[in-house]
Amino acid sequence: MSRAEREPSSDGGYQGARGAGRVLVVVYAVLALASIGRSSYQLLSKFGEAPLAYSLSAAAALVYLLATIALVRRGRVWNRIAWCTIVFELVGVLVVGSLTEFHPELFPSDTVWSDFGVGYAYIPLVLPILGIAWLETGRSRRKRERAAVH
Repeated sequence: MSRAEREPSSDGGYQGARGAGRVLVVVYAVLALASIGRSSYQLLSKFGEAPLAYSLSAAAALVYLLATIALVRRGRVWNRIAWCTIVFELVGVLVVGSLTEFHPELFPSDTVWSDFGVGYAYIPLVLPILGIAWLETGRSRRKRERAAVH
């Protein structure tokens, strides 16, 4: 374990992901790249066909990118950004997934979050749940470490 992983950063958080956190970061990064590529193509070549769907795909791509960066950086500010982006992601996939099920006419083309992420093997549905669990595990660990010091 490197020194940065063991010691608190200047803002009270911990730098770097370890173990399952690294896997989570890699999956977020891959999903960010995939959704950036897909949404870029859709926005540049087919925007007029489904502007809402393609705009939501671009928003999802930005959320995945920001979540990836926040999970890597950590620290208090980045931890808050990670929480916000991952909760936003979960709400987004649940809302868009529900809308595509009950009002498919709103989405003439798929988004990353359509049908709860079916086009991405439901990873968009499962990933924020795992992300929240990982962030909560880190929060619990930091609380135990602070209690042990005092």
